[in-house]
Amino acid sequence: MSDKPVKIPGADHPIGITPNTARVVVTLGGRTLADTQHALTLREATYPPVHYIPREDVDMAQLQRTAHGSYCPYKGEAAYYSVPAGGARAENAAWSYEAPHPAVARIAGHLAFYPDRVDAIEEIA
Repeated sequence: MSDKPVKIPGADHPIGITPNTARVVVTLGGRTLADTQHALTLREATYPPVHYIPREDVDMAQLQRTAHGSYCPYKGEAAYYSVPAGGARAENAAWSYEAPHPAVARIAGHLAFYPDRVDAIEEIA
C-alpha cells in the first residue's frame, strides 16, 4: 500500500481535461517529435495549460526513458523521457502518467512536453 497522498480535484484545485481542436506539433532541432490532431489540454488550478499528446502521435524513437520520476497527488506517478538529439537542454523533456489517478484517467497513454526543453509546441488551427 502506498503512503503517498491522493487528492481529488475540486473547487480548491480544479483540473479540467478537454480535447484540443487544433493540430499540436512539437519540434526540437528541426525534427518533429510529435504531431497530432488528438491532443488533450489539461488545465490545472493556476498553472499554464498543458497539451497531452497520444503516444501513437509521438515519435518515440527520438525519446529515451530516464530513471527520473515525480509524484503529483492529483495525477499520480510520472515517468520521464529525454530527447538525446537535443542535448542537456532536452533531458527529461517529456513526461507521462502511465497509470494516472481515476480523476484524470483520460491522460493515460499520453505524453506532455516542457516548453523550455523543446523548440516549439505549436497549436495550428
